[in-house]
Amino acid sequence: MSGMTKRERLEATFRGQPVDRVAVALWRHWPVDDQRAEDLARSTVAFQREFDFDFIKVTPSSDYCLEDWGTESVWLGDAEGTRKYVRHPVREPADWEKLPVLDPTKGGLGRQLRCLELIGREVSDEVPFIQTIFSPLAQAKNLAGDRMLVHMRQYPDAFRAGLETITQSIIRFVEAIKPTGVAGIFYAVQHATYHLLSEEEYRVFGRPYDLRILEAVQDCWFNLLHLHGTDIMFDLFRDYPVQAVNWHDQETPPSLREAMGRFPGAVVGGLTRWDTIVRGDPEEVIAQARAAISQTGGIRFILGTGCVTPIVAPIANIRAARQAVENGD
Repeated sequence: MSGMTKRERLEATFRGQPVDRVAVALWRHWPVDDQRAEDLARSTVAFQREFDFDFIKVTPSSDYCLEDWGTESVWLGDAEGTRKYVRHPVREPADWEKLPVLDPTKGGLGRQLRCLELIGREVSDEVPFIQTIFSPLAQAKNLAGDRMLVHMRQYPDAFRAGLETITQSIIRFVEAIKPTGVAGIFYAVQHATYHLLSEEEYRVFGRPYDLRILEAVQDCWFNLLHLHGTDIMFDLFRDYPVQAVNWHDQETPPSLREAMGRFPGAVVGGLTRWDTIVRGDPEEVIAQARAAISQTGGIRFILGTGCVTPIVAPIANIRAARQAVENGD
């Protein structure tokens, strides 16, 4: 068990087996850099070299998968590092049926494919890396903006046609990225919250498409599910075929301990993004990390934040998160 590789540590974590230390990873956006494959790859790898996390979560801008359908976004300085959408191409219900299936080697998808190729060449088998994939519903939201829920409820057939096209495009993309050496995907779900949908609506418009995409990556060894937001429908995802799940565990139920009794894989979290990682100090980061390790027993647990680490987070606090898992510190 001593001196595990990152992959060995992660795979033992997924199985609930003893590890030499708890795995840890933080990730962040790379504004402006995320508009060019070479710059995003360089920044991503440099971040990993600085902090030596157990995996790399590759974080492009959220419209990398949408710009070839006509979305437009701008960088305005958001503290999380996200861009603001200024054009949503889907305006009428019929527009969903006009979306073409995208070529994963061209446009924004092709740029991200190139980024993954560069990261793969740089880290090889040394560090597992996973690519962010936004669910079809999450992509639909950014294609239509506030109109999405209206279209979903009033024009379900047209909306499902759009979801089908998005799903096919995602599956083509995940097949295209596998030769880069990617370990799997970070599958981001943004609508499994009672603030937006009912459970029945998610079962109709979310789950079938999610499962098709996850089926396409079952030959990958590390797929991480992210449930975004508060008041999430956690139990709808208990049987999703992923190795780990991440949610805003410090802001919304279930707790890490509760989730471990309801999900068979690893849980990822423990750190509060704003109050601790951004506004706290290294001692507070370490204390919160140690509390999470104690809560889980360090089994089936990966230390991280509930979502992206804000780009304004102090370097000392990020370093403290990494130090917190070192035995004897």
